[in-house]
Amino acid sequence: MGVGEFNAAERFQIDEAIRKAELVSRFEFSVFVGRVSGEPRAFATQLHNRLVAPPRSILIMLDPAARALEIVTGGLVRRNLTDREVELVALQMQSMFAEGDLVGGLRRGIQELADHAQAPETLHAES
Repeated sequence: MGVGEFNAAERFQIDEAIRKAELVSRFEFSVFVGRVSGEPRAFATQLHNRLVAPPRSILIMLDPAARALEIVTGGLVRRNLTDREVELVALQMQSMFAEGDLVGGLRRGIQELADHAQAPETLHAES
């Protein structure tokens, strides 16, 4: 299923999830849904490296036909978002995908990644 195979309402839901995630986390989100060429991780990494600001970006790559999901995070993102957190989000997404809910899985994953990537609040002591 390519991105073009999502209907307008589904694309809107994904776009809305991305906008909200970017506001919450202050990082850039990209989603690629389509056929992967070659090894999925390498393909996702290449896509991520072509983004405008890779260090500040999170890429979710999904190839439903190959049952491949990859999440690539930039260096600045990894300061707040651990590999373990990404793995847990990926498991949640895969569970929803297995139920046939691609849009819901993407939306949930985007939201969870943004929540985890959000910088912790800093407390300042008064002088």
